[in-house]
This record gives sequence, C-alpha cells and structure tokens, in this order.
Amino acid sequence: MRRALLVVAVLVVLAAVGAALAWYLHLRDASRDVKGSSTVEFVTTQAAPPPPPEPGIAWPTYGHDAARLRFGNGISLAPPYRRLWTFRAQSLVEFPPAVGYGRLFFASNGGTLFAIGAKNGKRAWKRRTGRCVAASPALDRHVVYEAYLNRPPCNRKPSASLTGEVVAYAVGTGRVIWRREIGPSESSPVVAGGAVFVGDWDGRVWALRRRTGKPFWVTKLHGQVKGGLAVSGNRLFVGDYSGHVYALNATSGKVVWQAKAQPRFGSAGNFYATPSVAYGRVYVGATDGKVYSFGAASGKLRWSQSTGGYVYSSTAVWRDRVYAGSYSKRFYCFDAATGKILWQFRANGEISGSPTVIAGRVYFATLAQRTYALDARTGRLLWTFPDGKYSPVVADAERLYLTGYARVYGLVEKRERPKPRGVTAGELRRIAHRGVTVRQFPTATAASTHGGVQVCNVVLRKHGASPARFWSVVRAVQKACRSAG
Repeated sequence: MRRALLVVAVLVVLAAVGAALAWYLHLRDASRDVKGSSTVEFVTTQAAPPPPPEPGIAWPTYGHDAARLRFGNGISLAPPYRRLWTFRAQSLVEFPPAVGYGRLFFASNGGTLFAIGAKNGKRAWKRRTGRCVAASPALDRHVVYEAYLNRPPCNRKPSASLTGEVVAYAVGTGRVIWRREIGPSESSPVVAGGAVFVGDWDGRVWALRRRTGKPFWVTKLHGQVKGGLAVSGNRLFVGDYSGHVYALNATSGKVVWQAKAQPRFGSAGNFYATPSVAYGRVYVGATDGKVYSFGAASGKLRWSQSTGGYVYSSTAVWRDRVYAGSYSKRFYCFDAATGKILWQFRANGEISGSPTVIAGRVYFATLAQRTYALDARTGRLLWTFPDGKYSPVVADAERLYLTGYARVYGLVEKRERPKPRGVTAGELRRIAHRGVTVRQFPTATAASTHGGVQVCNVVLRKHGASPARFWSVVRAVQKACRSAG
C-alpha cells in the first residue's frame, strides 16, 4: 500500500513538473519578439498632407500633431545651435511646451502654467493652479488646454478620493474660460473635431466640448490611463495600465477593438506611452521592455521588439522608421513595417522621455540630463546639450526650444543661412490656377497674420478647386519658395 502511494506521489510530482514545463514553454513562445510584414496591414502610400494648423500655431500639442508622430514637418533647423535665451521655471518641467501665437505654453510639475515669449523667453503670464502637472498643454483657436493631477503632495498613489481637472485658458491673458473636474490626469490633451480628448487615473477617456468643457461622452477602460490619445480619422488610440491598447470611435466613445501586451513571467507590461499612428499601424512602447505595432484597423499584433528595459518613451515616426528610447540606456530605430532594429545608440543614461524628429535629426534626452541629436537615418551622433531629462525638443521655423530639468532654452542655429526672398509676382502668375485664391505679402511675417495656407510670403485659399488641385498649387508654391534666394 505504501509503495503504491509512493508511486502515485511520484506520478503527481512528474505531472506537476510536466505542466509547469509546458506552461513555461508556452509563455516563452507567447512572449517572443514577433517579426512584422511589409505587406500585411501596412500602408506604404500616405494621403496628401492635411492643411497646416491654424495660422500662428507652430507646435499645437504633445507629439506635434493629433497622430502624435513627433515630426516637425516643414521645419529645417539643424545643429549646432547657440543659446538665445534661458527661462528658469524654478521646478521640474517634465513635458515640453506647445508653441503658438509667438509664445510657448508649458507647466511645471508644481502646478504653475507659464506663457513666455518665443523670441526672448520673457514671461507674458503665469497661473498658479495648486495642482500637480505631468502633461503638455494643447493649443486651438486662441485657447490653451491643460490637464491636471491631484493637489500636492505630488506623486501620490492613485485613489478614488483624488481628483484632477482640465482647464481652458485664453492664450492672451491666461483667463480661465472653463474648467472640468475629472480624475487625476497626466494625459496631454489633443483637440480634434470640436472635442478635447484626455484620459485619467480612474481609467476613463473623456471627450469634452471644446467651447464649454461639457462631455460629449465618457468611456471607462480596464486600467488607469496615463498617456495621451492619438487621433487618426474617426478613431482614437490609447493604452492603459491593465496592459491593453484600445481603438475608440471618436464620435461615440465605443470601443472598436482592444489588444493586449504579450504574456510573460511576472506581471504583464503596462502602457504609459502615448501611441503614434501611421501607415495603418499603431506604435506604442510598454513597461515589459517592448515596442509594439498593432494594426490600426484590426488591433492585431503586427510586430514586437524587445529593448532590454522599460519603454516609457512614446514613439516618433519618420520615413518608414520608428524611434524610441529605453531604460536599457539605448535609443532605437526600427523598421516601421517589420520591427527590425535598423540601428541603436548607447546613451549616457536611462531614457524615459520621447524623441522628436526635425529635418532628418532625431532628438532625445536621458535621465542623466543630457540631450542628444543623432542622424535619423544612421544613428550618427551630431550634437549634444548639457541639460534635458524627459521629452526635450519642440520647434518653430526660427528656433529650437529645449526643455531642461527646470529650464527652457531658446536656441538658434549657429550658422547663418540666407533667407529666401519670397515668391515673386511672376512666379505666382505661372503657378496660379482658377479656383485657388493666392495673396502675396511683402514678407513671410506679414503673411503669417492672415488665415489660409501660408508658404513663404504667400497665403493660399481654396475657392472652388478640388482638394487635389489645391494641394498641387501649394506644392508648386513650396517649390518656388525653396528655389528662391
């Protein structure tokens, strides 16, 4: 009898070991890096670029545009730079400014919202809010929108008793237009289609009316929403701390699909990063150390690639490449279709913030407080700056704005480049087309004060022409502007 029990016990142990081994092999297989395809749910041709943002706005939101591509389209600045001015914020500035109307708008972690001059760094106004901040503001129609966390002390653990809010301010004076209480939020707002979209620690996504702050809809997700939302077409894309990524209908808030980080031993990865949307894909990093690509239409995993450390960095997308930093102290460039690592760069510290691509250079910073500029094609080091910690760089046509630990710098190119003379009347006569209104001004600065699509010293408006014809005229004026000088 005793021998039979011993045999049974051995069999049970062997079965348990076998089950454990099978589960280990299953997780190992399920958590492997997935190589992507350049033909499955990957769009190689891009639609004609949309009209530029409202005249006077150079960098309207975190990530530059609603799709959060972090690419300064049309900006030609290149290192090396010299410092033009320095603004001291007195406390941590974790997220970069929005740029528009001749000003920079940003908040310190301690809860002060600043508006400073883009040319000289002088303070135009500030508002002490009494709340913690970990988000960039957004600009739209002469209004600046900011999302706030709980009241101090900052860095509290989430709880049901904490509240946050979204506030709309007049850009000229900082006057409060409206405020809406939500859960604590470190989700940088994005404005699209008359709505302000933002997430909160209560796991909710809010669509607020741009003019009044009243909700269009509110959708509850599985976990805390800490990143921002990306917008493409009529869909919103966002990740949460349950390890899910979602596509929501922008009109109704209904969940169209949800996907999940790959399983692994221990806890699964969570999504702090704000997604980027391009080529029919969603790109987002996770705390499991991977960068993921999901199909924007289906939510299916198209590729995943390990980086060796947490990925809090949001992605930048440029010319079929995806860029992100890692806590492994490495900065990566991936093939946007397949996830293949095209190059990697070893930095001086862990990378938490998000990169920016401007004129073929990719900028990022490390927690060791250094900002790097690399050749975005090859990863070759081009320039460094001895400050910067999170997401360091935004820009307009004339200046690069670098966010340090508690300072913001206005930088200009060291080398002087000849300024284009503008497009001549004769060139415009050759380019002009019926159905497109073309107005010429003495200088580009004078043209920037008028509504429409500005190219150099010219403002164009569609007046009966088809979209394709209108944008062909815009491109012709751009070509004439580039050749001028």
